[in-house]
Amino acid sequence: MEVASAKVVNRDEITGAALSMFAGDSVEIPESYIRTDEVLADEVVVGKDEAYELPVVDMAKLIDPDSSAMETEKLGSACRHWGFFQLTNHEVDEAVAQLIKDTTVEFFSLPLDIKNRVSVLGKGAGLEGYGHHYSRGRGEKLDWAEGLILITQPAQERNMKLWPDNPPTFRDALATYSVEMTKLAKRLLGFMAADIGDKQGELVEAFTDKRQSMAMHHYPPCRHPDKVMGITPHTDGLGLTLLLHVDDTPGLQIKKDGRWFPVRPLPGAILINIGDILDIMTNGAYKSVEHRVIPDAERGRTTVVFVQEAMVGGMVTPLPGLLKEQEPRYKSIDLDEYIKCNFKALSEGTRFADSLRI
Repeated sequence: MEVASAKVVNRDEITGAALSMFAGDSVEIPESYIRTDEVLADEVVVGKDEAYELPVVDMAKLIDPDSSAMETEKLGSACRHWGFFQLTNHEVDEAVAQLIKDTTVEFFSLPLDIKNRVSVLGKGAGLEGYGHHYSRGRGEKLDWAEGLILITQPAQERNMKLWPDNPPTFRDALATYSVEMTKLAKRLLGFMAADIGDKQGELVEAFTDKRQSMAMHHYPPCRHPDKVMGITPHTDGLGLTLLLHVDDTPGLQIKKDGRWFPVRPLPGAILINIGDILDIMTNGAYKSVEHRVIPDAERGRTTVVFVQEAMVGGMVTPLPGLLKEQEPRYKSIDLDEYIKCNFKALSEGTRFADSLRI
């Protein structure tokens, strides 16, 4: 969802052959999708620990003065030790959330020729539109997924030619839900600021009026989930990620202590995870954690993901206020240069933020 040179990371158009394969019409999976060695490279936790029991943070308790301090500490612990948590009682309007869910399902159910009206525009034309995930190098393997990526905020940066007008509810549903995500992120960041000791409001300011992007992902079922990936292992390169599960199909896996832990979606919750920029801005206090998606053998999985960008005076840097009492753990870098280098690292299967460590 970041803007980068098409020479580094591209997105491929979805073809009729790809959708036919996703539908299970093909007996064999093409070599361009097969990643058996990568899928099986590390242990996946099964049995009694078959799900990664993420911390659950309650927004209602964060807001309540009687429980706020304790819940803020819980929030901070989740961000420091897990990098992910499930947020309940988040105050996102239920009707607005349900509409974006319904609209997302309807969009992916449309015939290919209609979805391709907003397809990716090709090399050098940016990464927005309908198509595969990013091609991240590694032999240019394709992910077992279809997706729609759009810039949603600020409004003047929206490419409305790539905003579907079918289903008819799409544009209004997305615009309304985008505002809800902006408000939710700001509320959460306020409590994160309290946790890290940001008394000057630098964290919230770093995210205010910055770019917001959206990705709708559909991971079709695959009869050979040991051979393909819905999305390859990565950390989120930007600031804060907010994920809405459209259904209860599992698939997300988080890496901890060298093993992959499946995440069980919590009904009604929004999944929150720390991105690399937020990791850097907190001077390493919060952790951006590697994760991937493995398709389910029987059920499709659909998600709506929002990513909030952040910077301080055009820079990706630890918050200045924190450095009054701490030594910097990361070098500072211009945001545009950071995004360019981050995409290059993704194409090489590495994490750019690691190269900024001091």
